[in-house]
Amino acid sequence: MPDDLMQSNAIMQPGQLLARGVCRHLRAMDFVCVEELVPARGLRVDVMALGPKGEVWVVECKSSRADFQSDHKWQGYLEWCDRFFWAVDGDFPTELLPDETGLILADAYDAEIVRMGPEDTLAPARRKVLVQKFARTTAMRLQALRDPTAGLG
Repeated sequence: MPDDLMQSNAIMQPGQLLARGVCRHLRAMDFVCVEELVPARGLRVDVMALGPKGEVWVVECKSSRADFQSDHKWQGYLEWCDRFFWAVDGDFPTELLPDETGLILADAYDAEIVRMGPEDTLAPARRKVLVQKFARTTAMRLQALRDPTAGLG
């Protein structure tokens, strides 16, 4: 496996590879992304993207039929974003995915939005909470990269 698909000396899992391609594509659209963000207790989204106008997108990465069928929480993510997408690879049976959600085809290097998720605008108070979680999560992760022992005391 190429070195760019290694993460902390471990091979990235299929869902992480999809997330990487999604994040690269969204970055080209002027979005910034954070992976594995917890918007509320009991929920963990694969990718949360923040757009240049403050829009919040959630992308759930599914690497197989079994992965999708075992996800019983995805509808709980809808109230935490302006748009919701599934990200899958080219071999995924896309007919399983609900038509009323967005669809992104991805691999480890890039992605393509095939179907735009419908817009359901967040309430301003919820948007503020999410943007703060996004910023704090990202800042804490960056600090941990720069100083891995900070906060362990």
